[in-house]
Amino acid sequence: MRPTHTIRLISFGYLHLPTDSDGSPVPPAADRIEDVRDRLRDPAAACDILDLDGLDPRVQDVVLNTPGARELLANLADYADLPAGPRRIAIGCAGGRHRASGLTELLAGELHARGRQVDVEHLHVHLPRVLKAVDTSTGASA
Repeated sequence: MRPTHTIRLISFGYLHLPTDSDGSPVPPAADRIEDVRDRLRDPAAACDILDLDGLDPRVQDVVLNTPGARELLANLADYADLPAGPRRIAIGCAGGRHRASGLTELLAGELHARGRQVDVEHLHVHLPRVLKAVDTSTGASA
């Protein structure tokens, strides 16, 4: 039996999150948190989408055609359809502007196609692109 509750999808950027006492980022509360920083190549390197975000279909297309993205998308959609399925899935990348928001939009579309109710929240998509990583232990740019 397919769950009927609404699934909340959240995209975020690890570099924008608050940190705990150890300096580790604190992601949003979710049943599943998917960190795509090492799983999917950063599409921001493609100059033609650099100033766009994951709400744009061109960015979503680049994300979807990144090696491993289709498999991850299918896995997340199947997970959401489990009988005791999740209520919240959070997807994070470095800045939350391209990979996380694009994959979240793609997942929302797939779940809608499966007849699921979905709420989407993008925590950091509106923020400027993160150009350099900051070492939180020293505060120095990497």
